[in-house]
Amino acid sequence: MTLRVVEWSTGTVGRHAIAGIDARPDLELIGVWVSDPAKVGKDAGELAGLGRALGVRATDDRDALIALRPDCIVHTAMTDDRVMEAIDDLIAFVEAGINVVSSGPVVLQFPFGILPEALVERVREAGEKGNASLHVNGIDPGFANDVLPLAMTSLSQRIDQVRCQEIADYSTYYQPVVMKEIFGFGQPMDATPMLLHGGVLSLAWGSVVRQIAAGLDLSLDEPLVERVERVAADRDYSTVSVEIPEGTMAALRFEVVGQVDGIDRVVLEHYTRTHPEQCPDWPTPADGDGCYRVLISGEPEMAVEFGHHGEHGDHNVSGMIVTAMRLVNSVAAVVDAKPGLVTALDLPPISGRGLVAKG
Repeated sequence: MTLRVVEWSTGTVGRHAIAGIDARPDLELIGVWVSDPAKVGKDAGELAGLGRALGVRATDDRDALIALRPDCIVHTAMTDDRVMEAIDDLIAFVEAGINVVSSGPVVLQFPFGILPEALVERVREAGEKGNASLHVNGIDPGFANDVLPLAMTSLSQRIDQVRCQEIADYSTYYQPVVMKEIFGFGQPMDATPMLLHGGVLSLAWGSVVRQIAAGLDLSLDEPLVERVERVAADRDYSTVSVEIPEGTMAALRFEVVGQVDGIDRVVLEHYTRTHPEQCPDWPTPADGDGCYRVLISGEPEMAVEFGHHGEHGDHNVSGMIVTAMRLVNSVAAVVDAKPGLVTALDLPPISGRGLVAKG
């Protein structure tokens, strides 16, 4: 059975999603939504950089795409700076009877205990009304910080702590709003960027901690614990997204911690540099410029490092690819899932079925 799919956005993740949809024999791309008027009317293959036409032209006509009645929308639009508006969009799609896999807002990865119960209920009711499902899952949050660590715990005899780390150099990550306004890179050290206001880290990454806890049947202390370390630039740095003058924020480490009786049990930890020479005392990837590392303390002690690197680009390019493909490869499972909000705990194993290279 071929599933008819609309791709929602053609940015850093969406362009790779288009390529992924085209690569899967069980998916058919029937529509593409864009926010940039300059992209309207362009072929999806051109927007994805495939070097060939796919016969599907981009549009900014939301109603026209909904009227196509696709089986699923692959939603990769930027949501970090419009969380509530994006949630309203996703609810509207599901209520219209269209299944959705989305890269954000990441809080919907596992919103229980984070979003108001009334809002979570809205998603459930929309799914029931439209008989459609919504799944929000990329790589971080997502796979590397929920599916992978929970799979590793299946090998445990005793678990003392689960720690999920992202260790990355963001110098080639092109998202100016995220880099400067949300993370605060290049801003004065006495400024408080969006991410570091109290509770925002728990809103953005708490879903990871809470989903792992749910998978391990843990009742966490409230609220989650946030720990932050900011590092000033020792010289001027330049990234593809933002200039970082000497003395402004250049690197960031944070933890979002789920405790039980005051003991750290589930930890989400980020080490974010904007140049590989920064913070030499911080952990570094075994190979390349970025990785996800899962550390499980207990019996036995376990560690897994998940790295990636693009065939024609660095780890930030491949980061966009793996985020896109986790969504694309989940389409069939989400279409088959129960109506409403579907988390990683609800889905069967997802694979790259049909994607092995020919010849």
